[in-house]
Amino acid sequence: MKIVSLLLVLSFVCCNNSKVEKKNYNSYHLSAKKYCQDNQFNEDFYFLIDLSVHSGKNRFYVYDFNQSKIVDENLVTHGACDHFDTNLNKYKKAKFSNRIDSHCSMKGKYKIGKRDYSSWGIRVKYWLDGLEQSNKNAVERVVVLHSWEAVANEEIFPDYSPLSWGCPAVSDAFMKKLDTKLKTIKKPVLLWIIE
Repeated sequence: MKIVSLLLVLSFVCCNNSKVEKKNYNSYHLSAKKYCQDNQFNEDFYFLIDLSVHSGKNRFYVYDFNQSKIVDENLVTHGACDHFDTNLNKYKKAKFSNRIDSHCSMKGKYKIGKRDYSSWGIRVKYWLDGLEQSNKNAVERVVVLHSWEAVANEEIFPDYSPLSWGCPAVSDAFMKKLDTKLKTIKKPVLLWIIE
């Protein structure tokens, strides 16, 4: 009887752990809304990227201010951060640097800029203008929002997404959705990378 009870408890724990609660990003959403209002940015939606989340899980979020909820999410790469130093944990944990040629990700708020041609993915990229000290070299580093065929369109955990040279790269299918949204907006859109 004890074995049967133990198996029932283990199956309950195992099955319920597959649906892990998402982090609470409410403070980021409120801060993003205020930032967009104060700086004449688009007030319909913004993009939040949480690089503390495993790269095989969804960590690029489209948040709708009007509905007050995340309306889409997908995988996104982080930078290898291996140009100047050995980075043995590069797949497991994002490292951050604003340094030119570092291949690192950069935290902070960005203004999604001009739509342009890309040699990657669906051949579309959006320039990212870093709005903080932590990401002010984004344009010079050519850290842009683009797609890449190597990025899956669904969660692949426990596997990792491929590494970039600092760009937040997404799947081709997800980029098509983002591109559709971004092409219709008149005001700049906020992208915010956190850890």
